[in-house]
Amino acid sequence: MPEIRTTLGLTKQEVWTSNIVGVAGTIFVRFLFGPLCDKYGSRTLFAAVLIMAAIPTACTGFVNTSVGLSVLRLFIGIAGGSFVMCQFWTSRMFTRDVVGTANAIVAGWGNLGGGATHLLMGYALFPLFKMFFDGDAEKAWRTVCVVPAAIAFLIGVVIYFISDDAPKGNYSELKKHGQMPEVSAAASFRSGAFNFNTWILFVHYGCSFGVELTMINAAALYFHDEFGLSTENAAATASLFGWMNIFSRGTGGFLSDKANAKF
Repeated sequence: MPEIRTTLGLTKQEVWTSNIVGVAGTIFVRFLFGPLCDKYGSRTLFAAVLIMAAIPTACTGFVNTSVGLSVLRLFIGIAGGSFVMCQFWTSRMFTRDVVGTANAIVAGWGNLGGGATHLLMGYALFPLFKMFFDGDAEKAWRTVCVVPAAIAFLIGVVIYFISDDAPKGNYSELKKHGQMPEVSAAASFRSGAFNFNTWILFVHYGCSFGVELTMINAAALYFHDEFGLSTENAAATASLFGWMNIFSRGTGGFLSDKANAKF
């Protein structure tokens, strides 16, 4: 972001607008993918989201205006919806006595991915690409996002072809053989939306994960501006917020399983 801001001449407000729009895209698709998971399972949706999100990610280098950046981040935000499939999938694959720990470790790795991406992109690949382009930072940031785009696309293809929706197989096969009832996505949404517990957790999650998303969005730019760190060092420092999730989320899931067993 420090490099993109410089190239495009962005104001602080324009940077924050792009942050907000990126998160807004994630919120919308999460509401959408939840009911669809109930109907179709995680595998196909997970693969589709990764493949679709790879396209705008690869197009990062074509951005030339603040509006273009916001639109781009809106569509990249689709990738954030994959968290829904991730959590739904582990809930299908693991039994009640360990599902909290399983969910938390998987989610922790997902958030750790945010830290790893900061580190890989900002501290490793960005200076490498800058070296390829004889120190041209603009060419480096305009091309480096092809790497995560290619990885996301590849993982999406792998998920589709080698994974199962549930321990007994894929939803389509289970429904075909009468082992699973057909589910309405609309009915699923109504059931969840009208449950009071959903909205209690909605507030809790907004106060925890919502704050973390804001921190991750702002951290690298903050360390760059306030402490004069280079783009590379600011990214490496910001990555710590993601890395600590493997501990914090894993611990939360483990404690949830213990509490569930007792109460």
